[in-house]
Amino acid sequence: MSKPKITIVDDDRDTRELLATALEDEGFEVTLAANGLRLIASLQLHRPQAILLDVNMSWIDGFELCKAVKKNEHFRDIPIIFISGRGDSEDKRRGREVGAADYFVKPLDIEKLVGRIRELVAPAAT
Repeated sequence: MSKPKITIVDDDRDTRELLATALEDEGFEVTLAANGLRLIASLQLHRPQAILLDVNMSWIDGFELCKAVKKNEHFRDIPIIFISGRGDSEDKRRGREVGAADYFVKPLDIEKLVGRIRELVAPAAT
């Protein structure tokens, strides 16, 4: 059985590496993207089953990036989970508005995050 593929988009290298290690330990295959441009480029090559997306990034913020992914008919079905240091209800509401499946606030509860990712990438029960 192949490992579920997750793409982590965060402009902070430490955060990317920390998350990647945690998810790989849980049996996921992880690709990393430092920004939205890299994500868009990598989607064609490595279509993930879920995207973990930081809100605060240079060039394009997570909300705009999520909107762009959700507008693309080839990728709109990929669940996106926001990961952010910003945890107010307005940010969470915006996350839902642009199509995110969930919103986690840093510091992350890795167990909860992994559980949520598993829910989202589990093959649909037949």
